Amino acid sequence: MVATFAGAEETGAQEPQTLAEAVVEDTTAEEAVLTEEVVPVFVSEEVVQELPVEAAPEYSGNVPAAANSLRELVSGMSAPEELSDEMRCLAGAVYFESRGEPLAGQLAVAQVVINRAESSRFPSSYCGVVYQRAQFSFVRGGSMPRIKTGSEAWQRAKKIARIAHQGLWDSEAQDSLYFHATYVSPRWAHKKTRRAAIKTHIFYR
Repeated sequence: MVATFAGAEETGAQEPQTLAEAVVEDTTAEEAVLTEEVVPVFVSEEVVQELPVEAAPEYSGNVPAAANSLRELVSGMSAPEELSDEMRCLAGAVYFESRGEPLAGQLAVAQVVINRAESSRFPSSYCGVVYQRAQFSFVRGGSMPRIKTGSEAWQRAKKIARIAHQGLWDSEAQDSLYFHATYVSPRWAHKKTRRAAIKTHIFYR
């Protein structure tokens, strides 16, 4: 669950197999600096693809003792240079799917990947979820496009992935398994329970 960015990007993690319409979204300079990348397109029919269980490795590093907001937590957190494969998959999903969204929206995308990995309906690892067939079309030929690793957006995505993986901040997405952009109307959405709407994304269980 190819176009170029011109200050915007498409997003969605939906039910597998019917191609959803892709639309370009506006981004905010405050939350992310967008760079030219491949734009994902998503499909929507049920696919169950079992993969071997692979526990996501723990993410080490300093964690702020306390934070009054998600922004404060992100600001006070370190972003390591090296990532395990699993954490790179999770951070990559945040980066490609939501780097133009508010921090809460980025955290929600990470939460969807984590929820899918914990659900019996989806692959049981972060990489399994991200690389599942016909779910995230920024994945091409079994790999992600190049990430601008020196960008603020990537550093932020790594922090968000860490926060979500370690459960350091509750996400508005709660137990969501799907999401789509507000400017499309996938056929499956009315069958799901809406959990949250954050800027240009709607999240569902």
